[in-house]
Amino acid sequence: MKRLDTARLELHPFTEADAEFVLRLLNEPSFLRYIGDRGVHDLDSARRYIADGPVAGYARHGYGLLRVVRRTDGASVGMCGVLKRDALPDPDIGFSFFPEYWSQGYALESARAVMEHARGSLDVGRILAITTQDNEPSMRLLGKLGFHFDRLVTMGAEELRLFVSEP
Repeated sequence: MKRLDTARLELHPFTEADAEFVLRLLNEPSFLRYIGDRGVHDLDSARRYIADGPVAGYARHGYGLLRVVRRTDGASVGMCGVLKRDALPDPDIGFSFFPEYWSQGYALESARAVMEHARGSLDVGRILAITTQDNEPSMRLLGKLGFHFDRLVTMGAEELRLFVSEP
């Protein structure tokens, strides 16, 4: 997996060195509310999350979540990437940002770069997205990216909204 660049952002593949960032992001109240508890509560579990999630995805599929870094000051503002979940028939886009960086266009900018890379370099066609039923900010972002609501799906014990973007 290579780094992706936009006008204001760098999207870096995760490494073990990103454990503190992952620990903080995955325990943000907004992450827990809209995405869920991933059981990452210390640096060891953060390193396992990186190895078993993003790094394994890079090896298996050639893509995965990326750490989003602001160019101006090197601040890690969130993560964004394309994932392949066993529960979904096609890859899906995922993103999460620290609340202090919301409403600044970083999610849209990084998601556009991720989708362009997935469609261009990785030859991914249809891309899915899932949200909780009350995650209005993510639904608005998906609309700006050209996704449309498809249907409700059950994943685990939760009923989620499934969105689709066709090439």
